[in-house]
Amino acid sequence: MAETAHQSLPSTKPIPFIDLQAQRARIGTRIDAAIAKVLAHGGFIMGPEVMELERRLAKHSGAKFVLSCSSGTDALVIPLMAKGVGHGDAVFVPSFTFTATAEVVALAGATPIFIDVHPDTFNLDPASLARGILTARRLGLKPRAVIPVDLFGQPADMDKINALCAKEGIWVLADAAQSYGARYKNIRVGALAEVTATSFYPSKPLGAYGDGGAVFTDDEDLYHRMTHIRVHGQGKNRNENVCVGLTARLDTIQAAVLLEKLDIFDDECAARQRIAERYHQRLGGAVITPKVRTDRSSVWAQYTIKSKVRDKIVSLLGAEKIPTSVFYPKPIHVQPAYRAFPQAEGGLPVTEALSREVVSLPMHPYLSEADQDRIVAAVQRAAS
Repeated sequence: MAETAHQSLPSTKPIPFIDLQAQRARIGTRIDAAIAKVLAHGGFIMGPEVMELERRLAKHSGAKFVLSCSSGTDALVIPLMAKGVGHGDAVFVPSFTFTATAEVVALAGATPIFIDVHPDTFNLDPASLARGILTARRLGLKPRAVIPVDLFGQPADMDKINALCAKEGIWVLADAAQSYGARYKNIRVGALAEVTATSFYPSKPLGAYGDGGAVFTDDEDLYHRMTHIRVHGQGKNRNENVCVGLTARLDTIQAAVLLEKLDIFDDECAARQRIAERYHQRLGGAVITPKVRTDRSSVWAQYTIKSKVRDKIVSLLGAEKIPTSVFYPKPIHVQPAYRAFPQAEGGLPVTEALSREVVSLPMHPYLSEADQDRIVAAVQRAAS
């Protein structure tokens, strides 16, 4: 009887938030062989795997040109530099995102203007963007660009954003750090804006074993300018510098890892969708589950719920060895480094409300149904 009672107790084994080791169990041998190949040929910087990755990403995304680089942050910096964004320019960014989105604007010498987001998709609100453009002009700044963020894996409302920006003479740099692999009206991320940046940070849906990023565009002239910036402004050879640049290359080992992961990426995206649907079905009555618009898909970089008892959920799940993460408890506009920058007229009420209510649950392609059921039961108990 004692053994039967013991067996009926719920599991207390820690659940990983993102399980990279489960992925490694699937393709680790292939990745090890790919890395060994790089070690053998010795082309550690801009080796053949880098060019092959760029070719494969262009085919996968539908973009004409892909520039790999050293991080998702550099993938945002490089287009801003190539476009000459700087002092006196306004760049519109959501405050409900990771700091890199605003950071790159400040680094370029321009002024970030913070924009509010939709309460259901968490993505940039075009109505707030329109108000932000008015704010920029009132402050004597030149509206130059907007950086919509595809937060948690779902593309932003690109038709409305692109149309407004075309009307106002503003270019669009889509921040797809969390959304590569998703679609908007059956068009893949990478081909939805004039320029798109993504990240290959290890926890991303398509992640390397270190930092990495890529820029996507159909603009050939812009692509060539960005290739110069990526390598110290280098021209025809290392002895010619045609512009101020960076050292922002993706190393060959990371490219080799990404090539192997790209082979199984679409299958992993489908698994993420199945897991998200199970969360939807089981959590809908307890918390507010994330909404994906009917004209787009998500790659579920995070599965983010909303609840008035968010802190209780975090505490109870933590006690049961179930990790959670809050993205973002302090929006960028309230951070000490960014408080002095302007906000769109009307403020950011949705952003501030979301920061008090959101929490992300474990999400990865290898999350078992048993572990997911344990997560769901804990959330239901906490939210009841």
